[in-house]
Amino acid sequence: MSRGPGGALRVVTAVAFAATVAFAGCSSGSSSTASPTPGVTGSSTATTAVVGEVAPEGFTSVTLVVTAPDGSVREFCLWLADTPELRRQGLMGVTDPSLGGRDGMVFTWPADHRGGFWMKDTLLPLSIAWFAADGTFVADADMDPCPDGVDPCPSYAAGAAYRYAVEVPEGRLADLGLVKGSRVALGDACGASPTTAA
Repeated sequence: MSRGPGGALRVVTAVAFAATVAFAGCSSGSSSTASPTPGVTGSSTATTAVVGEVAPEGFTSVTLVVTAPDGSVREFCLWLADTPELRRQGLMGVTDPSLGGRDGMVFTWPADHRGGFWMKDTLLPLSIAWFAADGTFVADADMDPCPDGVDPCPSYAAGAAYRYAVEVPEGRLADLGLVKGSRVALGDACGASPTTAA
């Protein structure tokens, strides 16, 4: 799942502060409008990867470049949630543990954000890591699906401002090097469109 180096990296820079509430293991509900991520072209759209398993749909893919605390650099291909609608949708309804052939989903905001995430209608247990505008690690958490009949669902917050949030299947943050002391940056578009299973 690790990809070789390549593509121009977009350096993550700090901008302004936006304190809004985010929703879903999917997220957002933010009143700010996100612009498309610069440098992300040649997008691919997800389709169901395996019969009976639901993969993310309607997202493009982007390279996440992870610099580990020891300085090693690896690249991964993640779904990109960079608009209010995509951040609200996130991984809701997804049952494919391979996430349609991607390593996770990265949520981005055009300005610093403080909202929490919840797991309403999110069926897979997830782990999340939050990163600041300069790409530095902020916090992480494991998130369980919201039990039926629980309203409101528990919320998971970073406890500080962040610009990026990365969700992966629960327990996989360390596999991607998304740990305290790591740093992330977004690269170019990645991956081909998954094939719909017949």
